[in-house]
Amino acid sequence: MPASDPLDLYDVRSLLSEDEQLIRDSVASFVDAEVIPIIAECFAEHRFPVELVPRMAELGMLGASLKGYGCAGLDSTSYGLICEELERGDSAVRSFVSVQSSLVMGCIDAFGSDEQKSRWLPAMAKGEAIGCFGLTEAHGGSDPANMKTHARRAGDDWRINGSKLWITNGTLADVAVVWAATDLGIRGFLVERGTRGFAARAIPRKYSLRVSDTAELSFDDVRVSDAARLPGATDLKAALSCLNQARFGICWGAVGAARACLAEALDYTSSRSLFGRPLAHTQLIQSRLANAARRLTTAQLMAWRLAQLKEQGRATTALISLAKLNNVRTALDIARDCRDVLGAAGITLDHHAIRHMLNLETVITYEGTESIHELIVGRALTGAAAY
Repeated sequence: MPASDPLDLYDVRSLLSEDEQLIRDSVASFVDAEVIPIIAECFAEHRFPVELVPRMAELGMLGASLKGYGCAGLDSTSYGLICEELERGDSAVRSFVSVQSSLVMGCIDAFGSDEQKSRWLPAMAKGEAIGCFGLTEAHGGSDPANMKTHARRAGDDWRINGSKLWITNGTLADVAVVWAATDLGIRGFLVERGTRGFAARAIPRKYSLRVSDTAELSFDDVRVSDAARLPGATDLKAALSCLNQARFGICWGAVGAARACLAEALDYTSSRSLFGRPLAHTQLIQSRLANAARRLTTAQLMAWRLAQLKEQGRATTALISLAKLNNVRTALDIARDCRDVLGAAGITLDHHAIRHMLNLETVITYEGTESIHELIVGRALTGAAAY
């Protein structure tokens, strides 16, 4: 007898509340009806489907875990489920929501002034304003403390000079959260689109996350008032705390990409016959499918447990890093093997695996490379920082 749900062998769904199941099903319906039908063409055209933003806002996906300001105030598991279903569609769609929700709205909510929160959070929850998060620089994304972008006092204002690279939502953004070195340490600023000296340029020729809007930001003597500074962000730890929330979403999102690839492989091998029988009836294919199911189930349970720990205030940086390290590697391995199971057909955008495989090459790099997360976990195990 086939499993009742081959994509959820340990019945993780039964661990969800009724509200969480409803959220998952609502986002899944959105992905099936509005994302998957267009996503291959968007990937081919190197285009982010901005037409989806109003619907994502309508469904409460933007700033979903925040309370007030028109945000849904959902629990960690619900936010994770949103990320899982969105990445089942495409990593870039989940990335848009992660940056908008965790890195920008979450940052403003945690460190912004009342005026900043009132101005930006309701508009961003409605999808009327888009944000980006400017931390990474070209010379070394894994060492943000060594940033070259700087902000210096100019009377009551600040002058910002420098650049940021690999910034999701960069050319779409109405406001950028920009991290800069100052005489007082690293600080965060809100820089609005159209500010003199501020420019965003799309990064061309990407073969991964092609649906995502990825940009280089440049700051040429950009002048902002002190009211643009995030008053609660007094050091680099503020920026890194925002990354933890984004990484949490990635831990769940990777599960969605893996599910999409395994579902496609199961369907393909059941309908494709060679040497007189379906591929799914052969030992070699069943072995590969079983290994994919093993990896997927481990990732599903890890994501669910991490959400429980997060709700209890026990999800440390190391635990989030462990889940990001495991789940993205798991998803990439599943995507690669499922792509191979599809044979020659697997290299075209008529199938999902090649797109997920290429996207996950970026997901395994951003928000901390695989090596960085190994070192974070290693520090937790040994008490010694090796970086």
